[in-house]
Amino acid sequence: MSKKRLVILGGGESGVGTALLGKAKGYEVFVSDKGTIKEKYKKVLIHNEIEWEEQQHTESKILHADVVMKSPGISDKVALVQQLMQKNIPVISEIEFASKYTNATIVGITGSNGKTTTASLMHHLLKQEIEVGLAGNIGDSFAKQVLKKDYKNYVLEISSFQLDGIIDFKPQIAVITNITPDHLDRYDNQFEKYIASKFSIAKNQTKEDYLIYDADDEVITNWLDVHPVQSTLLPFSLVKKIENGAYLDQENIIITIDNNQIIMPKTNLALEGKHNIKNAMAASTVAHLLKIRKQTIRESLENFQGVEHRLENVLKINKVQYINDSKATNVNATYYALESMDAPTVWIVGGVDKGNNYQELYPFVNEKVKAIICLGVDNQKIIEAFGNMVDIIVETQYMTEAIKIAYKLAESGDNVLLSPACASFDLFENYEDRGRQFKEAVRNL
Repeated sequence: MSKKRLVILGGGESGVGTALLGKAKGYEVFVSDKGTIKEKYKKVLIHNEIEWEEQQHTESKILHADVVMKSPGISDKVALVQQLMQKNIPVISEIEFASKYTNATIVGITGSNGKTTTASLMHHLLKQEIEVGLAGNIGDSFAKQVLKKDYKNYVLEISSFQLDGIIDFKPQIAVITNITPDHLDRYDNQFEKYIASKFSIAKNQTKEDYLIYDADDEVITNWLDVHPVQSTLLPFSLVKKIENGAYLDQENIIITIDNNQIIMPKTNLALEGKHNIKNAMAASTVAHLLKIRKQTIRESLENFQGVEHRLENVLKINKVQYINDSKATNVNATYYALESMDAPTVWIVGGVDKGNNYQELYPFVNEKVKAIICLGVDNQKIIEAFGNMVDIIVETQYMTEAIKIAYKLAESGDNVLLSPACASFDLFENYEDRGRQFKEAVRNL
């Protein structure tokens, strides 16, 4: 009997992980990348005798696949993907492929913002008592973990692009942190399509499974009213009282599942800001479902250090706090950052605009921002949006320069915040590179 052929488009973390798992499960595997494959991944492919190509897609080697796993970065609109779909060859994501080879309990987290913090916090809570892997958009690929060390539980951070490639994938616990317009360029600029994509995390769930979501997010609640899901719902809220789920009662977070309650003072949370109360609610609800002890949940929330490049306090110099929020690649993420500023702020913003509407930031900019430093190739839109609100707007294309300007503008007691609200690809490799350059420039002051 001939082997089934698995073709992988994209030789990055998820692609190479899938290749290894596919080979181990008896597939004939071919990896094809239109760009170049990083040296470390090439070595893995060569060592494991997996066929690969770069800087091209050879159609004759791709179009007779039994199944194709494509990297989340490749759009469905690409001609090659369209051809595969016309031939009824399943084009799936790594999450779909790998989940077939594990019996683990899966917690899947999606949303426009807060996914990484919530996933990391959740992993931190769970790993104190149970065996749990962290994968998806974070760390080692899910497929590779399933192959090398199949954990009994997984926390997966899942993007809408990965959800677009699922058929049977079903997390026992799904979490939707929030939904705001993002990546609309990939969804024909139709917000509805993007929302539907996020909700596909629950499409295969039954009433034995759980959907945890932000009940204060009207996009989510309106969608659920019109498109009910099978899952058992566990909402969380800062303003409504919730019988099954989590809510804020003055100073306490109260989580109730089947009459079993946890009460936790919000002042004890290590991470500050309203959005982090929500992240804590989501993570604690999952921990409660997976029978983590109340004491462990409380302690873990008190000592969690946060995620790099997400409202990360870098240094205090001359009583000015420098904060790295490079992970804020859309307006909504920057909204949370500005909301949590408690002092006059010099704000470093800009990069590749994904169709941003800056209006929702106006109240915070009026109230808290004393100067804006634009760090992008094209800053016109930012200057037009905030020109009348802030006395000082400066443009630069160098991080070191931006930090020197910020150092001059900030006075004792101020904050200097890097929260770009944009993608980083115009001047940096990625948001991590941008955040690291920020930290280095601050340390060199």
